Amino acid sequence: MPIKADLDAIDWKILRELQNDGRMTNVELSQRVGISAPPCLRRVRRLEEKGIIRGFRALLDAPSLGMEVVAFCLIGLHHQADAELKAFAERTRAWPIVREAWMVSGESDFLLHCVTSDIGTFQTFVIEELTSTPNVGTVRTALTIRKIKDEVPVEI
Repeated sequence: MPIKADLDAIDWKILRELQNDGRMTNVELSQRVGISAPPCLRRVRRLEEKGIIRGFRALLDAPSLGMEVVAFCLIGLHHQADAELKAFAERTRAWPIVREAWMVSGESDFLLHCVTSDIGTFQTFVIEELTSTPNVGTVRTALTIRKIKDEVPVEI
């Protein structure tokens, strides 16, 4: 598969290091990738400007914060016209319980990753929000039991 971005070996090292520890200083990053700090910072900024690095954030432990329920919802729409797909996608942005939303192929049209404090809140969301949303035909849910694998989003 061809790579869409023009990256050299140092860029790949920077991406690998930052994906594993986005909190390190530029000086530490530059030492790890084998270049001095000023060009390292320029490279990071260029990777940000190109949209390859989308941002930096802390990864929180949801159960420690009382967010114990993780579930996935498979949504099937009655109609899949472009306007209908866009309307549902836009609606997902207003639901705080939905942490990620994907348009998918196959039997369903959307896959929603939901995180909440308790099963009652999740049930209320499914019944009062999802099933009552215009154009929603089917809602299938899957409650998680435990996370088995948790890797960085992109293998590099």
